[in-house]
Amino acid sequence: MARTWLSIRVDLVSGHGEDFWPRPGRIFAAARRHTFAQLAEAIDDALARWDRSHLHDFTLADETRLTTPYIDWEDTGPALDDRRTTLARLRAGEQFVYVFDFGDDWTHLCTVGPERIDPLDELGIVPDRPLPYWGWGWIPDQYGRRFDNDDGEAPVPENPGLASLPPLLPWWGRQERWERG
Repeated sequence: MARTWLSIRVDLVSGHGEDFWPRPGRIFAAARRHTFAQLAEAIDDALARWDRSHLHDFTLADETRLTTPYIDWEDTGPALDDRRTTLARLRAGEQFVYVFDFGDDWTHLCTVGPERIDPLDELGIVPDRPLPYWGWGWIPDQYGRRFDNDDGEAPVPENPGLASLPPLLPWWGRQERWERG
């Protein structure tokens, strides 16, 4: 396959009231025929967004807005339907913003790579949607939860190490079990 796909770097700048540094991020392979809505879904998948009931939008360098239409969506100013607008409008080096969840404002800086890529070279496959092929950094929980059942006020539970795990691997579970030999 030819080098016809875009490489799009996505850095998580801020969200849930915090600015991130170093910024976690992912690099995506995306065909020009993919839509901005497909890119939004890929970003949300790669950054562990499990509650998808929130709105999102893109703002391009020329101030064009793209979003999935919702009730009163035109009250926020003109926008294109991101389900119908393809990534073909992006150019090498172009930067744009993606915001997920207008309450927590998970804000991302997206940068189109300087050169096109071959998905077979980068991914080993030709996916039917944008897909990350590189990444770094800790991904914060969508709601800031630090552990299961975190209510935001409870202290972090004491770390039991590997002792709390079932003995499915020799180094899991109670150490005495495998130290006895």
